[in-house]
Amino acid sequence: MRLFPTTLRWRLSAVIAVVSALVAIALSVLVRTEFISMQVDDARRLQDERIQLVLRDYARTGQAVLGSTLDSPDVPAELLQAVRGGQRATYLERTPGGSVIWAAAEIDGKVLSLRSSYQDRDTALADLDEVLLLSSAAVVGVGTLLGVVLGARLSRRLRLAAVAARHVADGEKDVRVHDAIGDRPQDETSDLARAVDAMADALQERLVAERRVTADIAHELRTPVTGLVTAAELLPAGRPAEMVRDRVRVLRGLVEDILEVARLDTATERAELTELVLGDFVRRRVAAILPEAEVVVAGQEPVRTDPRRLERVLVNLLLNARKHGKPPVIVEVDGAVLRVRDHGPGFSAELLRDGPSRFRTGSSDRGGGHGLGLTIAVAQARVLGGELRFANADAGDGAVVTLELPSDG
Repeated sequence: MRLFPTTLRWRLSAVIAVVSALVAIALSVLVRTEFISMQVDDARRLQDERIQLVLRDYARTGQAVLGSTLDSPDVPAELLQAVRGGQRATYLERTPGGSVIWAAAEIDGKVLSLRSSYQDRDTALADLDEVLLLSSAAVVGVGTLLGVVLGARLSRRLRLAAVAARHVADGEKDVRVHDAIGDRPQDETSDLARAVDAMADALQERLVAERRVTADIAHELRTPVTGLVTAAELLPAGRPAEMVRDRVRVLRGLVEDILEVARLDTATERAELTELVLGDFVRRRVAAILPEAEVVVAGQEPVRTDPRRLERVLVNLLLNARKHGKPPVIVEVDGAVLRVRDHGPGFSAELLRDGPSRFRTGSSDRGGGHGLGLTIAVAQARVLGGELRFANADAGDGAVVTLELPSDG
């Protein structure tokens, strides 16, 4: 259970709110301390001036004036100690009934004292506390609101950058992260966006170069391979001739697969859509490709798809199940979803994590190969507007490939 918000927006807002609160508290304490010090100094100064007037009048008339008293029993002991030896002093006494400011002086062996109420200053301090509390709350509120606004702006730009980066990762070449987040302000987010765009451009150039080399090699091999096929057919009958023809056919299939991958890599392939009933289509194709496979139709639904490309996907999945898995092979159709399962060793963790990759089979348990069949199936499914997902059976017995096509309904 999360006790605190984890998004950047709310983290930034929380930090600004905490800093605002700390600043408000520090300023309030500083202002209150200074105000109290100023109050006490002013009260002491005023009371000292009054006791001086009282002393002058007492020296002249022998009478205690301005409410002063001689040897009052209420004079605090600390003040009595301070005026011994003919000194003059002031003292702030805090009592439950209210604060009192004292001034006293020793004259002719007697203590002449004067007391005044400190209540007006305590009231002023209480008023200041109320103002400081409201001001601090306002500062924290404004700071929090500012943090929310700034955090929302930064978080929005980062979310836009993340969405654009995912589009780039999905192969959308025209998307740029910097364009998605805008030019203003020029901050670290803009620098990150430009760096991501530069990295994507560099990777794209490298991929294009690799695909061009692959396509060029396949094109160059096509003519001599065709010649090899023709020459192999002219060989006299026999076991050696059959072996040569078989290897030539494998080589020709590999070249054709590489050329198909190169075409699909250009992202210019378009599906020629027609409406068909998926269950009937699969039954007919499976019977021709892998008769021993079991077909289960859980639900019929018309779909708009390209039959040629769909057949290519189905053929590659069935051949992969036959070559790398174990029987029985079960083909299940449920509406616009096609599922092929074998009972072999299953897919490797690497293939499940990264998906199929050309010239990589991923697991020696599933036999050899060039890894092009599943790569082509994924690319053809993408052209169809569908999605191909790879998993292993729950019991760990076999591989499961699921093709989800766009539903016509």
